Amino acid sequence: MQVKMVDLYRAHEPIMEKINEAYKRIFETSQFINGEDVRAFERELGEYLGGVNVVGCASGTDALMLSLMALDFPEGAEIITTPFTFVATVEVIVFLGLKPVFVDIDPLTFNIDVEQLEDAITDRTYAIMPVHLFGHPADMQPILTIADKYDLAVIEDNAQALGATYQFPDGQRQFTGTMGTLAGLSFFPSKNLGGVGDGGAVLTKDPELADKVRIIANHGSARRYKYDRVGVNSRLDSLQAAVLRIKLPLLDEYNALRREKAAIYDELLAEVEEIETPYEEDYAYHVYHQYVIKLDNEQWRDPLHEFLLSKGIQNAIYYPEPIHLSKAYQFLGYTRGDFPVAEHMSQKVLALPMHPFLTEDEQRYIVDCIKEFFANGG
Repeated sequence: MQVKMVDLYRAHEPIMEKINEAYKRIFETSQFINGEDVRAFERELGEYLGGVNVVGCASGTDALMLSLMALDFPEGAEIITTPFTFVATVEVIVFLGLKPVFVDIDPLTFNIDVEQLEDAITDRTYAIMPVHLFGHPADMQPILTIADKYDLAVIEDNAQALGATYQFPDGQRQFTGTMGTLAGLSFFPSKNLGGVGDGGAVLTKDPELADKVRIIANHGSARRYKYDRVGVNSRLDSLQAAVLRIKLPLLDEYNALRREKAAIYDELLAEVEEIETPYEEDYAYHVYHQYVIKLDNEQWRDPLHEFLLSKGIQNAIYYPEPIHLSKAYQFLGYTRGDFPVAEHMSQKVLALPMHPFLTEDEQRYIVDCIKEFFANGG
């Protein structure tokens, strides 16, 4: 049996007729850039999220960069974030001449440890950038409380968690990406809401910030050949928007299916003592962008990774090293041991295949192979 990490053919085959119709319509109008499908998708996604402003852009990385640019932080401003994330979270901070300041992660959720957050704040801190990693919301209530106390912006990296929700202590529940000052989304094909190429969006409840982001993303121009500020070229194209419009009404169903697949994994892996299955906090509605297990003994991780590949099972290591230990970010001055939880998790985690169309037979095969690995001594 061959099991893909994400099966994009299964995702698109049922909706290909709708995609072909949408593409035919766009080719007839030839509105490939800033067409009606882009504006319609922005409206529809904003309505889905409870009434936020949505600005489409070229990628999730650009969404984070545009969010930072819109806030006009001074050079060298410190942005607190996590070292256990995809590199885009950090590279945009550095690219803009800002300084990433890391806080270690919670070993259960992999998200930023809010208990350590306040200790990282200095008089140069301007923002907190939490990441809703693997589809599990970061603990937003304390993050927002601390941000309010120190007058900091909050930029949510929501690339992996569209459709996830966070429940506040008062019972109010909100979508990730709608609680901070701004948020960045990715529509990379493997995401919970994925296109058929690159794409992203910025979310904000502030209409003035949304207008600012839109201007920056269009070369700093609100009117043709009139430049109000330095900008970039980052736009969501009409073909991507058309696919995303077709998929958006299916997002809740697909996220519910991901949760069902996660529950099946949980049950099948319950008797495998060497593995710890993903954790879900009471405040969280986890949408399982990834299903990430932890190996009790980190020496098993890489051999299990290779063993599953030999059995035709795609799997992945997210992430093999935290950002502060990466060669490109040595200039930040961090060393091994500075963030022990992130460093330890980078040696223990393994992501199993996860998507809405994964079959129970495939899941049973995966778990049977894992059991075989440990039965043979690991």
